[in-house]
Amino acid sequence: MDIQSNKLFWSATIEELRNGFIENEQEYKCIICEEVFQKGRIYKINSELYDAKRTAEFHIEINHGSMLGYLLEMNSVFTGLSDIQREVLTLMSQGLSDKEVAIKLGVAQSTIRNHRYKLRQKEKQAKIFLALMELLSKNTNEKISKLEKEVICDAHKTATTLDDRYNITDKEKEDIIKIYMNDEGALKSYPSKAKKKIIILEEIVKNFSKGKTYSEKEINRVLKRIYEDYATIRRELIEYGFIERTNDCNSYWVKE
Repeated sequence: MDIQSNKLFWSATIEELRNGFIENEQEYKCIICEEVFQKGRIYKINSELYDAKRTAEFHIEINHGSMLGYLLEMNSVFTGLSDIQREVLTLMSQGLSDKEVAIKLGVAQSTIRNHRYKLRQKEKQAKIFLALMELLSKNTNEKISKLEKEVICDAHKTATTLDDRYNITDKEKEDIIKIYMNDEGALKSYPSKAKKKIIILEEIVKNFSKGKTYSEKEINRVLKRIYEDYATIRRELIEYGFIERTNDCNSYWVKE
């Protein structure tokens, strides 16, 4: 998952997050995996022909389930939802009534009503906050992420946590990569500080293709070319949420 992927997702409008893709003059692009669907081209799905927009919609449904499901599964540091709030919303999205949700969760129906109230408060707060940010940008012609000469980068959207370690600027990324990696993309040394690790790991994960499943042997083969202690790199790619694996460690893939 590269820096551009983060920008694509985090710069999406509410409507684009809802749709799962962005649109420009030439194409539709999935904001999760960045697959592109060219305007004017006809795509064949299950013996049926569709235009680019409908194909993009099918792509989200087939490959990512739904945007609602995808967003609900994001780390709580990004959604602002507690585990129980996420469970409530997930069950509601399945069409369950408050009584059915309460039974599923083993709580009183009045508890679900309280969750509805709190979620409504979050919704109102989110609307006000978004309006504030838009007005700030409009009145100052600057985004909140823009410093005097640098820009605060967005954390990768599969990060396992979110704290000061992710307070990273574009200039810091550039400098750290130059210090720790050579022109061939191999590591000169592996940093000990978490912030620097995050920068390096984000660069290393670019060596793997999204949507592809790798065996442990294939993962190791790529990482060996980058650093001799490939096991540490592999472990921390997983720990920081760049790569996922099955419990038996037979399959690995880039998290989207």
